[in-house]
Amino acid sequence: MTIAKPDTRPANPNFSSGPCAKRPGWTVDALSDALTGRSHRSGPGKKKLAEAIDRTRAILGVPDTHKIGIVPASDTGAVEMALWSLLGARGVELLVWESFGAGWATDVTKQLKLDDVKVTKAEYGEIPDLGAVDFSRDVVFTWNGTTSGVKVPNGDWIPDDREGLSIADSTSAAFAMDLPWEKLDVVTYSWQKVMGGEAAHGMLILGPRAVERLQTYTPPWPLPKIFRLTKGGELIEGIFRGETINTPSMIAVEDAIDGLKWAESIGGLDGLKTRSEANLKVIEDWVEQSDWCAFLAEDKAIRSNTSVCLKVKDPDFTVKDPKNQATALKLLTSLLNDEGVAYDIGGYRDAPAGLRIWAGATVETSDLEALLPWLDWAYGQVK
Repeated sequence: MTIAKPDTRPANPNFSSGPCAKRPGWTVDALSDALTGRSHRSGPGKKKLAEAIDRTRAILGVPDTHKIGIVPASDTGAVEMALWSLLGARGVELLVWESFGAGWATDVTKQLKLDDVKVTKAEYGEIPDLGAVDFSRDVVFTWNGTTSGVKVPNGDWIPDDREGLSIADSTSAAFAMDLPWEKLDVVTYSWQKVMGGEAAHGMLILGPRAVERLQTYTPPWPLPKIFRLTKGGELIEGIFRGETINTPSMIAVEDAIDGLKWAESIGGLDGLKTRSEANLKVIEDWVEQSDWCAFLAEDKAIRSNTSVCLKVKDPDFTVKDPKNQATALKLLTSLLNDEGVAYDIGGYRDAPAGLRIWAGATVETSDLEALLPWLDWAYGQVK
């Protein structure tokens, strides 16, 4: 199958789903004001950390009722802090439709070893019946499944009078989708996703119901220092003013602030969503006319506008082993890598064989428009 090699290349070939592309125009000069060589506990250090929190609150529209903290170990650290600190007071329901949600289910069942646990699963590309979720329990879910390209359509399924906590891993949703704060008791994300920041730090946002749980419930298991959010039964308020549990990278903090300033310059959350949704539209238009590629999430209502996961619908797209489409896809992504037009777009290792293209706001629509003909070219080369 012969397809002519495209003439136009993406100006930025970084389409990884984490760490994600830096904001347009980024250079290392953006870090020139980083507070290097100074303690994060110094006056200027605390001011920088507080600035990151304050700008985050303003852009995301986080109400004053919710606490925002910078925590270690990326989104994973933030989620684990929530699970280990909050769960156990009542039954838990875990919603699983991709690998990270499956990981949280494993942690709750095999590490915390809670007795009253319900795991509700859906296949990659699908979502469970959200109307059947039991909110007499604490409910843990991923707002946007980074490895499946599936998001929850909205927060209408979360009742205002819920008894349990809603705990939302939102790492590839925050800054790209509307998060209904009155429905969410815990929200987590990491800097290296939608805003294209540097890795290693996470954000933990707690609503008043989660704070109340922390102040009235003590887990029966020991908590390492890095997970402790209370002292003497009271919330450690400093964590939510920039007094981090462990030492943060002040270079990463500066980079996060730079990304937040850029977000402000393009219209805040609305501007970020508009860019991401425009990127998804470009891919949707291409998929609609493609005779070989389709969305893993067939239902548009639950299709992610950040981590876009694609599958091959051509049953003959194989190499050597007729059942091994993954081999053909590895060749396809290797061709794109070697041409310097797309890096790191293979599907996640635990997901069905496919492609995963980041379409968040830091990606230029023009780069996606340039990429898509290259997908057809690579498909033709392998086919």
